[in-house]
Amino acid sequence: MRARASTETVIVTGGAGFIGSHLVDALLADGRRVVAIDDLSRGDPDRVAAEADLETVDITDGASLDRVIDAARPAAIFHLAAQASVTASVADPGHDCRVNVLGSVRVLEAAERHSAPIVFASTGGALYGDDAPVPTPETCAPSPLSPYGASKLAAETYLTTWTRAGGPPHAICRLANIYGPRQSPDGEAGVVAIFSHLLSRGEAPTLYGFGAPTRDYVHVADVVVALMAARGHAGIFNVGSGVATDVATVLRELQSAAGTALEPRCAPIRAGELMRSCLDPARARERLGWSAEIPLAEGLSVTYSSFADASVGNMTGRVVRHQAAWFSQNGGA
Repeated sequence: MRARASTETVIVTGGAGFIGSHLVDALLADGRRVVAIDDLSRGDPDRVAAEADLETVDITDGASLDRVIDAARPAAIFHLAAQASVTASVADPGHDCRVNVLGSVRVLEAAERHSAPIVFASTGGALYGDDAPVPTPETCAPSPLSPYGASKLAAETYLTTWTRAGGPPHAICRLANIYGPRQSPDGEAGVVAIFSHLLSRGEAPTLYGFGAPTRDYVHVADVVVALMAARGHAGIFNVGSGVATDVATVLRELQSAAGTALEPRCAPIRAGELMRSCLDPARARERLGWSAEIPLAEGLSVTYSSFADASVGNMTGRVVRHQAAWFSQNGGA
């Protein structure tokens, strides 16, 4: 690793991923030295800025993880590495548990040695369940429908337990449905990435749940700001727009951006998925001074353009400018 003794070091697990790589960019722009940890099973090293240190490590490998974290001596850890597929968790709950629970405990143990607060990227919809009020506040009792939701809840419990026991102030950010440039369209990726990829190729998407399921869509630029704002704040924070949008509407907006009118295929909702999900972001607004700012129509249009025109760099600049503007107004990180 490159030594920069005068610069605070932070770690981003999952730093080669969709959200993680945008967070790495923002942290570098804010003057931090960044160590990105990723096993590259889903992450792409080309997403990681050259100014960051990329360490290829599986977070379930305690010895390798300890070596990297102890060498970095981080002031904070942003923990985004995860098995993030609902359907994969249903097919192999053991693997899901190893990554999302055991891996998180490994990160937590290493963070404790350096008194480093963790900002943990958890889940909103997959944790609260279908019977939650909409929009859902953090006080709603979790009722996950999938092993993925259960594993994220277990990891949250470890973090809050360590904080109660006198550890650093760990923050839990329950994320809504994140979209934006760099999101992979493969497999069970976010619907915005899947639809954008297919429309850019002239292919018709599939509307699971016949287009009726609703989600709370929030742009990755807003999420980056929320994660950075949460550092040092113990507690659980919903990170979403507070607005429910059905999948059919998302497709219509993207078709408008693409200038297409392809007839989608329709299919029943898949096992473990929710019919509705929307988060109440009031606590983040009150305690962190954060709220989502990028309108959905604008975000979808620019996201589609990043798939169709390979203009990811343009939105990367927007993420950094958005983050910098927020911190200039709120006193820095």
